[in-house]
Amino acid sequence: MKKVRALLIQLPLWIYFIISIYPLLWMISYSLKNNDEIFVTNPFGFPTNFRIENYVAAWSQFNIPRYFTNSLVVSTISTLLIIILSLMFSFAISRLRWRFREGVRLYMTIGMFMPLQVIMIPLAILVRDLHLTNTYGGLIVPYVAIGLPFSCLVFYGFMKGIPGELEESACMDGANVYRMFLQIIVPVVTPAVATVAIFQFLNNWNEFLLAYILISDEGMKTLPLGLLFFQGQYSTDWGGMGAVMTMASLPMVIVYLFFSEQVERAMTVGSAVKG
Repeated sequence: MKKVRALLIQLPLWIYFIISIYPLLWMISYSLKNNDEIFVTNPFGFPTNFRIENYVAAWSQFNIPRYFTNSLVVSTISTLLIIILSLMFSFAISRLRWRFREGVRLYMTIGMFMPLQVIMIPLAILVRDLHLTNTYGGLIVPYVAIGLPFSCLVFYGFMKGIPGELEESACMDGANVYRMFLQIIVPVVTPAVATVAIFQFLNNWNEFLLAYILISDEGMKTLPLGLLFFQGQYSTDWGGMGAVMTMASLPMVIVYLFFSEQVERAMTVGSAVKG
Protein backbone atom coordinates (compact mmCIF):
# COMPACT_ATOMS: atom_id res chain seq x y z
CA MET A 1 0.00 0.00 0.00
CA LYS A 2 2.85 2.35 0.83
CA LYS A 3 4.48 1.62 -2.55
CA VAL A 4 1.25 2.42 -4.38
CA ARG A 5 0.89 5.68 -2.45
CA ALA A 6 4.51 6.62 -3.18
CA LEU A 7 3.98 5.83 -6.86
CA LEU A 8 0.87 8.02 -7.03
CA ILE A 9 2.78 10.87 -5.40
CA GLN A 10 5.75 10.52 -7.76
CA LEU A 11 3.69 10.02 -10.93
CA PRO A 12 2.93 13.74 -11.54
CA LEU A 13 6.61 14.53 -11.04
CA TRP A 14 7.67 11.94 -13.60
CA ILE A 15 5.07 13.23 -16.07
CA TYR A 16 6.35 16.76 -15.58
CA PHE A 17 9.94 15.54 -16.01
CA ILE A 18 9.13 13.79 -19.29
CA ILE A 19 7.26 16.83 -20.64
CA SER A 20 10.17 19.09 -19.66
CA ILE A 21 12.96 16.92 -21.05
CA TYR A 22 11.26 15.93 -24.32
CA PRO A 23 11.95 19.20 -26.21
CA LEU A 24 15.68 18.85 -25.46
CA LEU A 25 15.70 15.23 -26.59
CA TRP A 26 13.70 16.14 -29.69
CA MET A 27 16.21 18.87 -30.59
CA ILE A 28 19.13 16.46 -30.27
CA SER A 29 17.24 13.88 -32.33
CA TYR A 30 16.39 16.57 -34.89
CA SER A 31 20.08 17.41 -35.27
CA LEU A 32 20.93 13.81 -36.26
CA LYS A 33 18.41 13.44 -39.09
CA ASN A 34 18.23 14.41 -42.73
CA ASN A 35 15.43 16.48 -44.25
CA ASP A 36 13.42 13.43 -45.27
CA GLU A 37 13.29 12.07 -41.71
CA ILE A 38 12.55 15.50 -40.24
CA PHE A 39 9.56 16.31 -42.43
CA VAL A 40 8.23 13.02 -43.81
CA THR A 41 9.22 9.62 -42.48
CA ASN A 42 10.20 10.19 -38.83
CA PRO A 43 9.48 13.72 -37.54
CA PHE A 44 9.00 12.84 -33.84
CA GLY A 45 10.93 9.61 -33.32
CA PHE A 46 14.60 8.94 -32.73
CA PRO A 47 16.83 8.96 -35.83
CA THR A 48 17.23 5.64 -37.61
CA ASN A 49 20.69 6.65 -38.80
CA PHE A 50 22.74 8.96 -36.61
CA ARG A 51 24.09 11.62 -38.97
CA ILE A 52 27.11 13.05 -37.15
CA GLU A 53 28.01 14.76 -40.42
CA ASN A 54 25.36 17.38 -39.61
CA TYR A 55 27.58 18.63 -36.81
CA VAL A 56 30.69 18.48 -38.97
CA ALA A 57 28.97 20.42 -41.77
CA ALA A 58 27.55 23.01 -39.37
CA TRP A 59 30.95 23.56 -37.76
CA SER A 60 32.90 23.75 -41.02
CA GLN A 61 30.42 25.65 -43.21
CA PHE A 62 29.12 28.02 -40.57
CA ASN A 63 31.13 30.48 -38.49
CA ILE A 64 30.15 28.81 -35.22
CA PRO A 65 33.52 29.19 -33.42
CA ARG A 66 33.45 32.97 -33.88
CA TYR A 67 29.79 33.37 -32.90
CA PHE A 68 30.29 31.04 -29.95
CA THR A 69 33.32 33.02 -28.76
CA ASN A 70 31.47 36.33 -29.07
CA SER A 71 28.51 35.04 -27.05
CA LEU A 72 30.79 33.53 -24.41
CA VAL A 73 32.84 36.71 -23.98
CA VAL A 74 29.83 39.03 -23.84
CA SER A 75 27.76 36.78 -21.54
CA THR A 76 30.62 36.02 -19.12
CA ILE A 77 31.90 39.57 -18.74
CA SER A 78 28.38 41.00 -18.46
CA THR A 79 27.41 38.46 -15.80
CA LEU A 80 30.55 39.10 -13.75
CA LEU A 81 30.06 42.87 -13.86
CA ILE A 82 26.38 42.54 -12.94
CA ILE A 83 27.22 40.37 -9.91
CA ILE A 84 30.04 42.61 -8.68
CA LEU A 85 28.14 45.88 -9.08
CA SER A 86 24.84 44.59 -7.73
CA LEU A 87 26.55 43.03 -4.69
CA MET A 88 28.20 46.32 -3.80
CA PHE A 89 25.05 48.34 -4.41
CA SER A 90 22.86 45.97 -2.41
CA PHE A 91 25.31 46.02 0.49
CA ALA A 92 25.31 49.81 0.49
CA ILE A 93 21.52 50.16 0.60
CA SER A 94 20.77 47.22 2.91
CA ARG A 95 23.54 47.29 5.52
CA LEU A 96 24.81 50.88 5.56
CA ARG A 97 22.98 54.01 6.76
CA TRP A 98 23.22 57.07 4.54
CA ARG A 99 20.98 59.81 3.23
CA PHE A 100 18.70 59.15 0.25
CA ARG A 101 19.43 55.42 0.22
CA GLU A 102 15.71 54.55 0.02
CA GLY A 103 15.28 56.92 -2.91
CA VAL A 104 18.26 55.35 -4.68
CA ARG A 105 16.86 51.87 -4.06
CA LEU A 106 13.50 52.91 -5.52
CA TYR A 107 15.22 54.44 -8.54
CA MET A 108 17.08 51.18 -9.19
CA THR A 109 13.91 49.12 -8.77
CA ILE A 110 12.05 51.23 -11.34
CA GLY A 111 14.55 50.00 -13.92
CA MET A 112 12.91 46.57 -13.80
CA PHE A 113 9.68 48.01 -15.20
CA MET A 114 11.23 49.99 -18.05
CA PRO A 115 10.20 48.38 -21.39
CA LEU A 116 13.13 47.63 -23.64
CA GLN A 117 11.27 49.02 -26.64
CA VAL A 118 11.19 52.47 -25.01
CA ILE A 119 14.96 52.77 -24.72
CA MET A 120 16.07 51.05 -27.93
CA ILE A 121 16.46 54.18 -30.06
CA PRO A 122 18.14 56.34 -27.35
CA LEU A 123 20.37 53.39 -26.49
CA ALA A 124 21.42 52.90 -30.11
CA ILE A 125 22.24 56.61 -30.39
CA LEU A 126 24.21 56.52 -27.12
CA VAL A 127 26.20 53.48 -28.19
CA ARG A 128 26.98 55.17 -31.50
CA ASP A 129 28.08 58.41 -29.82
CA LEU A 130 30.35 56.47 -27.45
CA HIS A 131 31.90 54.70 -30.47
CA LEU A 132 30.91 51.27 -29.12
CA THR A 133 29.03 50.06 -32.18
CA ASN A 134 30.21 46.62 -33.35
CA THR A 135 32.32 46.10 -30.23
CA TYR A 136 31.98 43.89 -27.18
CA GLY A 137 31.39 47.00 -25.10
CA GLY A 138 28.39 47.89 -27.23
CA LEU A 139 26.62 44.81 -25.85
CA ILE A 140 28.25 44.46 -22.44
CA VAL A 141 27.33 47.95 -21.20
CA PRO A 142 23.59 47.66 -22.07
CA TYR A 143 23.41 44.10 -20.74
CA VAL A 144 24.90 45.21 -17.43
CA ALA A 145 22.54 48.17 -17.16
CA ILE A 146 19.50 46.01 -17.92
CA GLY A 147 20.53 43.20 -15.56
CA LEU A 148 21.37 45.35 -12.53
CA PRO A 149 17.84 46.14 -11.24
CA PHE A 150 16.74 42.52 -10.90
CA SER A 151 20.06 41.40 -9.45
CA CYS A 152 20.07 44.22 -6.91
CA LEU A 153 16.55 43.30 -5.85
CA VAL A 154 17.56 39.67 -5.26
CA PHE A 155 20.70 40.53 -3.29
CA TYR A 156 18.88 43.22 -1.30
CA GLY A 157 16.31 40.69 -0.11
CA PHE A 158 19.01 38.24 0.97
CA MET A 159 21.14 40.84 2.73
CA LYS A 160 18.18 42.28 4.64
CA GLY A 161 17.68 38.84 6.19
CA ILE A 162 21.22 38.62 7.58
CA PRO A 163 21.28 39.23 11.35
CA GLY A 164 23.07 42.40 12.43
CA GLU A 165 24.94 40.45 15.11
CA LEU A 166 27.30 39.12 12.45
CA GLU A 167 28.47 42.62 11.58
CA GLU A 168 28.63 43.66 15.22
CA SER A 169 30.91 40.73 15.97
CA ALA A 170 33.08 41.59 12.99
CA CYS A 171 33.35 45.22 14.09
CA MET A 172 34.36 44.13 17.59
CA ASP A 173 37.15 42.08 16.00
CA GLY A 174 38.39 45.19 14.19
CA ALA A 175 37.00 44.52 10.71
CA ASN A 176 36.44 47.55 8.48
CA VAL A 177 33.56 47.90 6.04
CA TYR A 178 35.50 46.34 3.14
CA ARG A 179 36.51 43.26 5.12
CA MET A 180 32.97 42.96 6.46
CA PHE A 181 31.61 42.96 2.92
CA LEU A 182 34.10 40.46 1.50
CA GLN A 183 34.43 38.04 4.42
CA ILE A 184 31.02 38.22 6.11
CA ILE A 185 28.31 39.25 3.65
CA VAL A 186 29.50 37.75 0.35
CA PRO A 187 30.01 34.18 1.69
CA VAL A 188 26.52 34.22 3.22
CA VAL A 189 24.82 35.22 -0.04
CA THR A 190 26.78 32.77 -2.21
CA PRO A 191 23.62 30.77 -3.13
CA ALA A 192 21.98 33.99 -4.30
CA VAL A 193 25.08 34.74 -6.39
CA ALA A 194 24.70 31.37 -8.10
CA THR A 195 21.03 32.03 -8.81
CA VAL A 196 21.72 35.47 -10.27
CA ALA A 197 24.66 34.13 -12.27
CA ILE A 198 22.51 31.49 -13.96
CA PHE A 199 19.66 33.87 -14.64
CA GLN A 200 21.83 36.65 -16.06
CA PHE A 201 24.14 34.38 -18.05
CA LEU A 202 21.22 32.66 -19.77
CA ASN A 203 19.51 36.00 -20.45
CA ASN A 204 22.67 37.44 -21.99
CA TRP A 205 23.43 34.26 -23.93
CA ASN A 206 19.95 34.18 -25.50
CA GLU A 207 19.48 37.93 -26.01
CA PHE A 208 18.64 38.76 -29.62
CA LEU A 209 16.90 42.13 -30.01
CA LEU A 210 19.67 44.44 -28.76
CA ALA A 211 22.34 42.40 -30.51
CA TYR A 212 20.37 42.65 -33.76
CA ILE A 213 20.14 46.42 -33.43
CA LEU A 214 23.64 47.21 -32.16
CA ILE A 215 25.75 44.69 -34.09
CA SER A 216 26.11 44.65 -37.85
CA ASP A 217 29.69 43.43 -38.26
CA GLU A 218 29.75 39.76 -39.24
CA GLY A 219 32.74 39.09 -37.01
CA MET A 220 31.01 40.47 -33.90
CA LYS A 221 27.69 38.65 -34.15
CA THR A 222 26.55 36.41 -31.31
CA LEU A 223 25.02 32.94 -31.63
CA PRO A 224 21.35 34.07 -31.73
CA LEU A 225 22.20 36.37 -34.65
CA GLY A 226 24.21 33.65 -36.30
CA LEU A 227 21.28 31.24 -36.11
CA LEU A 228 19.08 33.74 -37.91
CA PHE A 229 21.46 34.17 -40.81
CA PHE A 230 22.24 30.47 -40.91
CA GLN A 231 18.59 29.80 -41.68
CA GLY A 232 18.60 32.38 -44.44
CA GLN A 233 21.78 31.13 -46.06
CA TYR A 234 21.29 27.38 -45.61
CA SER A 235 17.52 27.17 -45.70
CA THR A 236 17.46 23.50 -46.79
CA ASP A 237 19.98 22.15 -44.26
CA TRP A 238 17.56 21.57 -41.37
CA GLY A 239 19.73 18.89 -39.82
CA GLY A 240 22.61 21.35 -39.71
CA MET A 241 20.29 23.91 -38.14
CA GLY A 242 19.42 21.41 -35.42
CA ALA A 243 23.13 20.76 -34.85
CA VAL A 244 23.76 24.48 -34.43
CA MET A 245 20.87 24.84 -31.96
CA THR A 246 22.15 21.88 -29.96
CA MET A 247 25.65 23.35 -29.73
CA ALA A 248 24.19 26.73 -28.80
CA SER A 249 22.16 25.15 -25.97
CA LEU A 250 25.05 23.15 -24.53
CA PRO A 251 26.59 25.99 -22.45
CA MET A 252 23.23 26.78 -20.86
CA VAL A 253 22.77 23.16 -19.79
CA ILE A 254 26.31 23.04 -18.39
CA VAL A 255 25.84 26.26 -16.43
CA TYR A 256 22.61 25.02 -14.89
CA LEU A 257 24.06 21.63 -13.95
CA PHE A 258 27.12 23.29 -12.42
CA PHE A 259 25.08 25.68 -10.25
CA SER A 260 21.94 23.60 -9.64
CA GLU A 261 22.89 22.70 -6.06
CA GLN A 262 23.53 26.35 -5.25
CA VAL A 263 20.13 27.30 -6.66
CA GLU A 264 18.43 24.76 -4.41
CA ARG A 265 20.30 26.17 -1.41
CA ALA A 266 19.19 29.67 -2.37
CA MET A 267 15.57 28.69 -1.77
CA THR A 268 16.21 28.06 1.93
CA VAL A 269 19.22 30.20 2.78
CA GLY A 270 17.04 33.08 4.08
CA SER A 271 15.35 31.01 6.76
CA ALA A 272 18.61 29.25 7.60
CA VAL A 273 20.40 32.54 8.22
CA LYS A 274 17.56 33.89 10.35
CA GLY A 275 17.52 30.70 12.39
